[in-house]
Amino acid sequence: MIDTFLIPLLKILIVLFGGVLPAVTYMVLLERKVIAWAQSRLGPMRVGPYGILQPVADAIKLMLKEDITPARADKWVFTAAPIISMVPALIVYAVIPFGPTVSLFGRQVSLYITDINVGLLYIVSVASVGVYGIILAGYASNSKFPLLASLRASAQLISYEVAVTLILVSVILMAGSLSMVSIVRAQESQHIWYAFVQPFAFGIFVIGSLAETNRAPFDMPEAEQELTGGFHTEYSGMRFALFFLAEYANMIVVSSVATTLFLGGWLRPFPNVAALSFLGIVPPWIWFLTKTFVFLYIFLWVRATLPRYRYDQLMHLGWKVLIPVAIANVIVTGIVKVLLLP
Repeated sequence: MIDTFLIPLLKILIVLFGGVLPAVTYMVLLERKVIAWAQSRLGPMRVGPYGILQPVADAIKLMLKEDITPARADKWVFTAAPIISMVPALIVYAVIPFGPTVSLFGRQVSLYITDINVGLLYIVSVASVGVYGIILAGYASNSKFPLLASLRASAQLISYEVAVTLILVSVILMAGSLSMVSIVRAQESQHIWYAFVQPFAFGIFVIGSLAETNRAPFDMPEAEQELTGGFHTEYSGMRFALFFLAEYANMIVVSSVATTLFLGGWLRPFPNVAALSFLGIVPPWIWFLTKTFVFLYIFLWVRATLPRYRYDQLMHLGWKVLIPVAIANVIVTGIVKVLLLP
């Protein structure tokens, strides 16, 4: 009863309410601060010391704001769309390992909710459902701007999902497993992070992650200057907040997946170098969160630095550059795996 129900339930509550949702809330403040720093501004400073309570004020505002449904909208689909976007972004955390198995109060406790032998396939499958929320939001709004945004989103996400999935095949070939925990263990046993042996895969994954999460310079489905807000133009109140939360939750998901697949997950830097053994005093989950934070900072840095792509440039990069390079990377990885590695 305890091992099969209570402990997993406790892990879910801790991950969602103690980790993901607070992190998503304060990612908004961090983004505003980073962009303000890049533009020689201060960012939010009014609510609390140095603006630290600004996310709380934003949450209260969205909860109290009138939730409007357009008269000609498909009301059921209009309401379901933000939920369809938000739920996959949360349930993906079930298979992300934040650390190894540790001893706690005399009991062996794993620092992840569960480990399934097809964890990476589970992530790809569940994450691909989120785009349906964007498509349905554009359709149900009965407005030209959201409809154009949903068409852009479907084409963009399908295009870049092909390249990202091919890159994941390269990682699977290296690790020999689809389990997220086994992939971290494989990097530990092979004495190297996959970012060093798969640099092209790592680069494509980072670029594809920006496109998959609709972040600049690939934020074509929103494109405020062209589509006045894109697929959530007609949304307000808590339904708009769900889209907002889903975007930042997805950012944390892809950062966590990148950390697990390419940067050794919870492993400290160079875990097999005896001279750096003093780094072992830092708990493994701290290393995981630090690496994930670095990826999140890159997301924000890119938004503050790069202008938005034109749509033809975006599709050209996806189909004519990233997908051929990803296919070549899989072929070379397979050849090296069969012919050179024991």
